[in-house]
Amino acid sequence: MKKILFSFGLLVSSMAYPETLPDSVVMTVAGKPVLLSEFIYIAEKNGEVDLADKKSVKNYVELFRNFKLKVAEAEALGLDKTTSFKDELEGYQAQLIDGYLSDKEAEKAAAREVYERGDTTLELSYILFRLPEKTVSKDTVPVYQEAMKVYERLRGGEDLMTVGKELMAKDAEHVVCEYVRCLQPMQTVKAFEEAAYSLPVGVVSRPVRTRMGFHLIQVHHRHPNPGRVHVAHILVAFPKDSASQDTSATLEKARRVYQLAQGGADFGELARKYSSDASSAAKGGELPWFGVGEMIQPFEREAFALDKPGDLSGLVETRYGYHIIKLLGKAGRPAFEEEERRLTQRMGQGERNFELYKAFDERLKKEYGYVFYPEAYAELQALCDDYFPTDAAFYEKAKEMKKTLLHVNGMDIPQSDFAYYIQRSPYSTKTYAGDFMREVYDLFVRDIVTTAERKNLEVKHPEMPHLLQEYRDGILLFEVSNRVVWSKPAAEQKALEEKWIADLNKKYPVTVNWDLLKRLGK
Repeated sequence: MKKILFSFGLLVSSMAYPETLPDSVVMTVAGKPVLLSEFIYIAEKNGEVDLADKKSVKNYVELFRNFKLKVAEAEALGLDKTTSFKDELEGYQAQLIDGYLSDKEAEKAAAREVYERGDTTLELSYILFRLPEKTVSKDTVPVYQEAMKVYERLRGGEDLMTVGKELMAKDAEHVVCEYVRCLQPMQTVKAFEEAAYSLPVGVVSRPVRTRMGFHLIQVHHRHPNPGRVHVAHILVAFPKDSASQDTSATLEKARRVYQLAQGGADFGELARKYSSDASSAAKGGELPWFGVGEMIQPFEREAFALDKPGDLSGLVETRYGYHIIKLLGKAGRPAFEEEERRLTQRMGQGERNFELYKAFDERLKKEYGYVFYPEAYAELQALCDDYFPTDAAFYEKAKEMKKTLLHVNGMDIPQSDFAYYIQRSPYSTKTYAGDFMREVYDLFVRDIVTTAERKNLEVKHPEMPHLLQEYRDGILLFEVSNRVVWSKPAAEQKALEEKWIADLNKKYPVTVNWDLLKRLGK
């Protein structure tokens, strides 16, 4: 959004509305009334207007009238009908409402917590016992029991990866075993991440349920996050079918190129001439900055081991071939301020949105008198033993349930209303019936209190319509002033401004309610 420059300033100050004055019309400009509340709002933001001083008020009236005359001219020219104007105003309105319907400080704190967790990366292994895509309570019992049997074996001293591979060999469809070299926040589902980061090194977790199934997790090492590196490389690739071909020629070629690099030959030219990685070769071998877990292990290990810009690695063998790596730069993790927007956007898009918006959700629930009835909820929860919440059979039973499930905003809401909401808005990241219903329930409550808050925005925030009006008029002021005055040579602008104001005063009628203004200082 462009900056809107008013001749009378835009510094925000605390606003006090005189309670003894009616919200009457203070002036009309081109036939449009200006309410006293808008007049005073802008005057208070100006900061230099003394409403108790007649001379100060008179000077301010002159500035305000000229401002409104320019806005009237912009409207006469149709500038308020353009697509760009409407898009910018709608964007600001959405941003304004979003500011009222959120707790930015709490969101920042939630994002910071995730960011700070990223100071540590985890090396771990896990065994996953899969659950069906839609799981009701009775389906989880045999899977959980199987996970517990394996958990007891691991507690008895057996190796997780050995046991996991054994189970996969018997039933690869339902069991997964994997070694994870580098886990960082936001790379997996929340339940898995929180369990992994809370585990002591070497300890096997009890079964952790996620939307995939039950996990047994063992953390092998916790590593400090080393930040990022910037390197260039030369890849001498293996032949396409290197499994059946002699790769000694590839190694010999890599050694020759490495000797040239060690001898002081220009690394970028060597990359352009010899590297098999065409995309980086065109840039002299340069790769984008990267952090841990983003490259294959041998390459990443050697890149982070380099110390000073200009240092060369030895020949680094990967499945692609032989690499020669040159360090261009090293840096720590991006600062939180650089990562905050990305983190909040990602957290807002999935299951972590409840973590991000928790403080605001709780505040609204308190303001609107939220009361939860656990016994009524338990009856719905019992249906999850046999039915998934989106099943027709679940709704057929739940729609007849009329006990009060929650009280909010002066209303008692029955179980059946929530059952209908599940059918209408079945949005959840969960695959287990009980978790699915809980997440949809939280969204249900959020929808109710947020809708109530939207209706009350102007009551709770009386400055809101003035902010929107101010921004609207500011866009028009900018556009028309730029067209008539600001786009002209600087030496001509003063005379153009004076003539323009004189013409506007002749063109549009202005009536000032001086009787009302005289009472401002009393």
